[in-house]
Amino acid sequence: MQMQMQPDPLRAQSTTRASVILPAHDEADYIGSCLEALLASRHVRLDVIVVANACSDATAKIARSFSDIGQNKVTVIETEEAGKLNALNLGDAEAEHALRIYLDADVIVSPDLVAQLCAALRVDGPRYASGTPRISAAQSWVTRRYAGFWTTLPFVTEGVPGFGIFAMNREMRQRWGHWPDIISDDTFARLQALPEERVRVRATYSWPMIEGFRSLVRVRRRQNAGVEQIARTYPALVAHDDTPAPSATGLIGRLVRDPLGFAVYATVALAVKSPLFRTSDRWARGR
Repeated sequence: MQMQMQPDPLRAQSTTRASVILPAHDEADYIGSCLEALLASRHVRLDVIVVANACSDATAKIARSFSDIGQNKVTVIETEEAGKLNALNLGDAEAEHALRIYLDADVIVSPDLVAQLCAALRVDGPRYASGTPRISAAQSWVTRRYAGFWTTLPFVTEGVPGFGIFAMNREMRQRWGHWPDIISDDTFARLQALPEERVRVRATYSWPMIEGFRSLVRVRRRQNAGVEQIARTYPALVAHDDTPAPSATGLIGRLVRDPLGFAVYATVALAVKSPLFRTSDRWARGR
């Protein structure tokens, strides 16, 4: 697999502007910390568009409390229609800048991540970028074990997975129009880019994993369904996926190093196929 890694020094200038599209459904417990970290980003000026979709809590009110801090601008759009894809389309319609960053409301960016993303995108031609993920400390032991094993898999350690946050320049975003009605928006966006058009920057971001066994199974099923849906609906995009599957030797090595983590991961994978855990595959938080 080929993976581009940006050099450590920032090349983005203080005048660099980017639009951040942040869909949020009942994220009152997370949106404040997310925006606080985002607006503390260095060397960039951000137009943040929070799309509060079908919220029944204080998500929109909290987001508005951050409006226009410093050189950053925060716009809050409220819609009664639920669904992340509709929220993404509303955010894109409001966005003005060539550099687009798509951020989940439970992600905490490090201070230099956004500037490094912008630097990676400021090239001629299509470009897609994301950061280096770090899994937040989990509360349940099953999630801790699952996450410890999952983070050693090639999907996470190699390439540019883009879960939680991904970014692109105008040339990349022009490869499609409206976001389609799909389950996995991050997979769809990543596969729009050829492997050589993806860049993983060094700066990190914190992403929480779902807590508890049943939630892990439900979300894993939805993720699998999202990938299968894209393969059926957009078969040409599958050719852009260069993530290697774990080898037998690699899995054995991981089993030896972390037998309990392997057992939890394998049990979740088996449960995903069980009819006892079948629920809706549509986009939903698993917390």
